[in-house]
Amino acid sequence: MAHEREPLLQQRQTGAGNAGALPSLARTVLMFLMWAVFLTWAAGIFLYPTKPVQAVFKKWVGLTRESMFGMAGGIFLTFSAPILIIALLAYVYISFFPSQHVVEKKKLRSLSFRLWTIPVLVDGPFGVVSAVEFIGIVLFITFVVYSMTYYAVESVSLVSKFDLPSMTESELILDVIGVRLGAVGLFCMLFLFLPVARGSVLLRLIDIPFEHATRYHVWLGHLTMALFTLHGLCYVISWSMEGRLREEMREWKEIGVANLPGVISLAAGLLMWVTSLHPVRKRFFELFFYTHQLYVIFIVFLAFHVGDFIFSISAGAVFLFMLDRFLRFWQSRAKVDIISATCRPCGTVELVFSKPPGLRYNALSFIFIQVRELSFLQWHPFSVSSSPMDGKYHMSVLIKVLGTWTEKLRSIITDVQEKNRGDSELQCGRMTACVEGPYGHESPYHLTYENLILVAGGIGISPFLAILSDIIHRIEEGKQCMPKNVLVLWSVKKSKELSLLSAVDAQTISSSVSDRLQLDIQAFVTQESLPPLEDGIVGDDQKVPGMFVKNGSTMSGLVGTGDNFWAAMYFLASTLGFLLAYTLVHVYYVKPHNMMAWWYRGLLFMLCMVAGVALPGGLVVLLWHLSEKQRLESDKWDAAAAATQSPRAEQTGPAGGGDDDAVPSVSLTALRTTRYGCRPNFKAEFAAFAERAGDAEDVGVLVCGPQGLQTSVARECRARNLRRGGGAEKSRSGAVFHFNSHSFDL
Repeated sequence: MAHEREPLLQQRQTGAGNAGALPSLARTVLMFLMWAVFLTWAAGIFLYPTKPVQAVFKKWVGLTRESMFGMAGGIFLTFSAPILIIALLAYVYISFFPSQHVVEKKKLRSLSFRLWTIPVLVDGPFGVVSAVEFIGIVLFITFVVYSMTYYAVESVSLVSKFDLPSMTESELILDVIGVRLGAVGLFCMLFLFLPVARGSVLLRLIDIPFEHATRYHVWLGHLTMALFTLHGLCYVISWSMEGRLREEMREWKEIGVANLPGVISLAAGLLMWVTSLHPVRKRFFELFFYTHQLYVIFIVFLAFHVGDFIFSISAGAVFLFMLDRFLRFWQSRAKVDIISATCRPCGTVELVFSKPPGLRYNALSFIFIQVRELSFLQWHPFSVSSSPMDGKYHMSVLIKVLGTWTEKLRSIITDVQEKNRGDSELQCGRMTACVEGPYGHESPYHLTYENLILVAGGIGISPFLAILSDIIHRIEEGKQCMPKNVLVLWSVKKSKELSLLSAVDAQTISSSVSDRLQLDIQAFVTQESLPPLEDGIVGDDQKVPGMFVKNGSTMSGLVGTGDNFWAAMYFLASTLGFLLAYTLVHVYYVKPHNMMAWWYRGLLFMLCMVAGVALPGGLVVLLWHLSEKQRLESDKWDAAAAATQSPRAEQTGPAGGGDDDAVPSVSLTALRTTRYGCRPNFKAEFAAFAERAGDAEDVGVLVCGPQGLQTSVARECRARNLRRGGGAEKSRSGAVFHFNSHSFDL
């Protein structure tokens, strides 16, 4: 998703011939360094409760205590600096070796790749879990259980050495265990903020899209808040036993842990936690969204609660999140022109946005959209329904009308259409849209499977429309494209939803494409037993092209997944600015004035982080923005003219030329087979596809739809993979079904 470069799948071909021993060695060294730093850091955290690691850590803190930054500097270097070092190396890696992010065909057979795409668990509280995710869950549970068991045994052993009354002994044990629960919670919080940074270079490095990382954030959020809640509960019980509950909860110490900020931070965290539970989030999304903005209170008062040196344990991850949030703020300020808005008869809205030609994305990308006439705070994620091959100057999304926000959105479009019906002079409506993104997979992995099964439920067909258009256009233009055998299994409730297929830009397939692509579209209408009388007749779309107030603006390129050079400079400037600000504050303020208050030093630490991001980081973002404007001018990009241009008019050459009438072609609708009153039988469909694919070793399965659909498909993939490994003969002839979910659930 960086600016104009060669397509990712072509980069490897062009770069492979020029790659010599030196670049290969540099790539290996970079990867080795990142792994070495990560494994050392992770091992230190995992073994932190043990006495040998505790002894080394105390000696290290003792050495740094008298340094310029004191204990905070030593702890920051131990737990937070490694994350920033890996991020810096990651920027170097993806900048100089972008071709390494392509999923090569041979990697489909590698163990590391298959661990990500083979489901292990398909039922339960975690949903569909791959092998890698299962290993991660086990490691985190092991870490928490092992740490707390070690701490509990150590605490009881320590307290039992003193001759204390039983009541005092119980209170002391609760206090010690409470401290340990808080420490383990801080380590989990260190990981909590890493997946929630949408444009994080760390997510790009290991090619985890944000919609998958959101699941990890949810899991880690439950674990972190459970630990912090138990941490607070231990102290509440201990203080109640002492009869000093109210006094302790109101206490705000200068030296030591300040209790009142901890109470405020925990209260904010509990509000976020309760409203993020799935039943509450599903029924009251706005409540969940607004209460989740309390993360600012949660972080700031946590810094007040523990001071700078304890907060520095998780400061690295928080700093990366602040970098991403500040950049998203800059990008979201741009008002994006809406080229056209369409209300489809199946209860779906299609929006087409203006974008600069240099902002690249792929068919698996998604964006966040804000419509200010509806809400200044709400941002909703939507999969992109257009392929980057459809045109350089636009990007489209399909939005299912399901709730209050989408109902109001449709009303704005229909009101403009009604006002202009029959009027001699067109009137412009007002819809102020802002866009964040695009985000998603670093590489278009759907192009690496020769055999592809796309399973969609309802509006879940949206990203697959982009995939189909992408594949067809690539074949037409002679670009590298692996898929040769594609099966689409699409379940809808009513037959009127089938009209969504008309949203595909490539509506016809020429004979040259059909010779290289075997496409089968199976549609299942679950709530109708027979075709309606008007079957095949599609209602007119209420299209509002160019009837909204234009600002001459296009989507901003200020996104973490954008230009690698500017993103790296932004990270470097902000990090150096933060370190410089912290140095100056310590040298010229903290030490001369002997500032010892923990909460105040925590405040100064937070202010230095903010200053580093906002000042030197903000200057780089400003220069980046000016560079984007200059790039648009050099490309002679006229946003106002492009905003009135039909997206399909952008096509040139084979994809949109005028010689299509002379070439035999078939429409996508003609390739669709519709069945009524039933759901897809995945066992039969997958078996038939495997037989048709012949000796294929790998089949890519992409799913977009509700959780039940994902579970059913994952269960069938797991069953077929297990049967494949059941015997030597089956192992030779069966294909591996790679499960990939493309469903975004906030």
